[in-house]
Amino acid sequence: MDPNMNTHLQMARSGNGSRGQKIDLLTNHFGVNFTTSKSQHFFQYSVAITYEDENPVEAKGIGRKILAKVQETYQTDLGSKHFAYDGDKTLFTVGPLPNNKLDFSVVLEDMSCTRSNTSTSDANTKRLRPHNQSKRFNVAISFAAKISMQAIQGALQGKETNDLQDAVRVLDVILRQNAATKGCLLVRQSFFHNDAKYFSNNHGGFHLCRGFHSSFRATQGGLSLNIGNSFFHCTVSNVESKLIFLTFCYFSSDVSSTLIVSPGPVIDFLVLNQEVRDPSSIDWKKAERSLKNLRVKVDPSNREYKITGLTRLPCRDQTFLWKKKQGNGETKEVEVTVYDYFTKHLEIELRHSGGLPCISVGKPKRPTYFPIEQCHLVSLQRYTKAPTIFQRSKLVKESVQKPQEKMNMLNNVRVFKNFILPLFFFSVLILIFKFHWQAIKDSGYNNDPMLQDCGVRIDSDFTQVEGRVLPTPRLKVGNGEEFQPRDGRWNFNNKKLVEPATVTRWAVVNFSARCDTKRLISDLIRCGRMKGINVDPPYKVVFQEDPNYRGAPANIRVEKMFEQMQSELRKEGIEGKPKFILCILAEKKNSLVYGPWKRRNLVEEGIVTQCIAPTPKINDQYLTNVLLKINAKLGGLNSLLAMERSRAMMPLVTQVPTFIVGMDVSHGSPGQSDIPSIAAVVGSREWPLISKYRACVRTQSRKVEMIDSLFKPVTNEKGKQVDEGIFWELLFDFYISSGKKRPEHIIIFRDGVSESQFNQVLSIELDQMMRACKFVEENWEPKFTVIIAQKNHHTKFFQAGGTDNVPSGNVPPGTIVDSRICHPRNNDFYLCAHAGLIGTTRPTHYHVLYDEIGFSTDDLQELVHSLSYVYQRSTTAISVVAPIMYAHLAAAQMATAVKFEDSSETSSSHGGITTSEAVPVSPMPKLNVDVASSMFFC
Repeated sequence: MDPNMNTHLQMARSGNGSRGQKIDLLTNHFGVNFTTSKSQHFFQYSVAITYEDENPVEAKGIGRKILAKVQETYQTDLGSKHFAYDGDKTLFTVGPLPNNKLDFSVVLEDMSCTRSNTSTSDANTKRLRPHNQSKRFNVAISFAAKISMQAIQGALQGKETNDLQDAVRVLDVILRQNAATKGCLLVRQSFFHNDAKYFSNNHGGFHLCRGFHSSFRATQGGLSLNIGNSFFHCTVSNVESKLIFLTFCYFSSDVSSTLIVSPGPVIDFLVLNQEVRDPSSIDWKKAERSLKNLRVKVDPSNREYKITGLTRLPCRDQTFLWKKKQGNGETKEVEVTVYDYFTKHLEIELRHSGGLPCISVGKPKRPTYFPIEQCHLVSLQRYTKAPTIFQRSKLVKESVQKPQEKMNMLNNVRVFKNFILPLFFFSVLILIFKFHWQAIKDSGYNNDPMLQDCGVRIDSDFTQVEGRVLPTPRLKVGNGEEFQPRDGRWNFNNKKLVEPATVTRWAVVNFSARCDTKRLISDLIRCGRMKGINVDPPYKVVFQEDPNYRGAPANIRVEKMFEQMQSELRKEGIEGKPKFILCILAEKKNSLVYGPWKRRNLVEEGIVTQCIAPTPKINDQYLTNVLLKINAKLGGLNSLLAMERSRAMMPLVTQVPTFIVGMDVSHGSPGQSDIPSIAAVVGSREWPLISKYRACVRTQSRKVEMIDSLFKPVTNEKGKQVDEGIFWELLFDFYISSGKKRPEHIIIFRDGVSESQFNQVLSIELDQMMRACKFVEENWEPKFTVIIAQKNHHTKFFQAGGTDNVPSGNVPPGTIVDSRICHPRNNDFYLCAHAGLIGTTRPTHYHVLYDEIGFSTDDLQELVHSLSYVYQRSTTAISVVAPIMYAHLAAAQMATAVKFEDSSETSSSHGGITTSEAVPVSPMPKLNVDVASSMFFC
């Protein structure tokens, strides 16, 4: 392959697999029927909306109201045609409009002002001005393109044409408009209803709102509509229905969901959001970040505005210039406080706002102020800020613990366990199944006038598909024992680890956790020896945190702990640093110490560390799970595939030096949009093993998905060109750890990219890796295979039972589907490698983009399935291949080691609007050489 190529073609399907036991399945794809339309074409038009002064309308959400008014007012000029509008600058019709260019003018009543004048004055002295109650808009519609409907007909026959993507886009826009007319919130291809039935409990001022996803897809069986779950339609008024409701939410993991701000008074939202007792305890800097860009209705006008910030002065001191009418009819500018204006002029009683900031709307040069108690958050607004760890835990707790509490209330535990529980879970599965069906029934899609115009009709029955259950791979553990996991699970009862490490020269530190450390150490040593790990006694002293520093900043607490540890080790006459530290934390989820502790050990000291937050009662299973992580971090192996020791199996991997790579990029959480993205790549080592990995992590520009540092040639101090890229670092480690063998086969697993980015993976990332190999040696040409893994989709499978096609249970682990609902041309398949809870198993969608190695379909699917069993942290098959999971863990672990400042806290602010400068990318600190090759992320 020419390394200078910057494009690679996505490979086509070479055939379906045949291994495994066949199984009949149902899936939430609904067939699409197409009756040839008279027009044969969709017509695309560009839409331009302006104010009367010809300035463009930039406010989001108003476009649909304006176009609805156009359709209502100008039916004759539009030729009585229906159209589908995308809410921005494009609309589609079936057949042409009467003219290629149409101009309309409409008036919308009671519109909130989204623009301001250009005059300026002092930052604390602004005008509180009146607003017009209606606005006039100009709408220009002009022809842009024709899209053939024959592409839909071709898709129904399993063919994909060049126009299909455009035609499918039109159909998706039609569905979005269908939902918009019903008052739904639209988030990409998901719809959320403005109904309390769809909301979870209040969590810090927001609800988890469930909706459903819908999208058209070209498949081998024709065009289909994929619909994810909607929210459970029931009134949660008693314990029994709440149990079903919460369990449904928990089990329906493919439900579209988003966080919705709780409508109501702004003050109530802030008190809940910050979990304080009253408004006097509110942190107003945090409040401004939480409120920015949310929309409020203001009493008494009931007008709607977007929040741009909060005033720095309280309501009683914040002034503006009021044009007060005089007796002679003239106006005089008077400086007045917001508080006085509302209480004295408008005669509105303000009970709490005097000492609180004002809500600021408008633009920096011309803001408008309102007392905060007059402002109410409008319904169905997305909460785009990151919830706290505590808030996230409450969301999980609502789904997980409350059903269990209900279960514990039942008297006859045995009857419940043996009969009621399976029946209940089966009932939930039936509900989920019916819920998908109800979503298509209630959607009213077949009554949509645009779908009727273009001759599209959607089936109401689930699509039947044939799957296969792949054989479970055999695993090896200690003493040469082999076994085959059952139902995707196994345990280490009476088993030893296949390659146990030795735990020596180690210490225990305790950051103020209540824990019987003496018993913990004794049990850990005992349990380790049962699994074959030789755990020496640790240093005599357990390093307890000085109580004087418990309230200090986290980095100070870590620094003081190391000072204490070094001092006491010197007193004991112990030279050198520990090889391993067991760190006991008081908090399990939100420990502030965790990040600084990891950074100090992984970057500065080069010490392997394992953090735990033990419960009061620690059993052997808990200790075994901890030992699995410790053993992997110290270079051991817990279990491995039998094929890794048997060269006869899968020769393309075991008989030819093969390098397996996992790649992922993580981005900042909502509300942290200016922090760098983190690219993590892991590579296998010690071939023929495919169970050990090394990680390399780098920062890159925010929100950039393609990894840009795989190949990075630079000139060193000696004037020689060297490669400082990620891929070279991992290749060199493979070479050294595998007996100085260069890989001849390189298998890439990539996570986190959409189908629109597949070509970029090939033209940017694969190209960099090929260039990195050529940089090592011009004539070295390893063969590449590139596979994408997607979890963010809405396809779900059920076992089909009986002639009525109702679900008879969850799909077993190892279920694979590569026909009917898969792509008509490209090489893709769905795999449920893991055993999920009833109703929750979501397959991973794998796309084989490139395969120079030449795997057969069965061999490649078996390899992917097997790589779900080499995850060293657990004793279960996981839902995605281990290299991808390791890349995700490595990115998350290193993110904790780097403290990025939230730009919203440090950016400049003026007039309630926050602006930020371009933030340079902070380099990722390099791992200490003593831990760089370890599975520190495990």
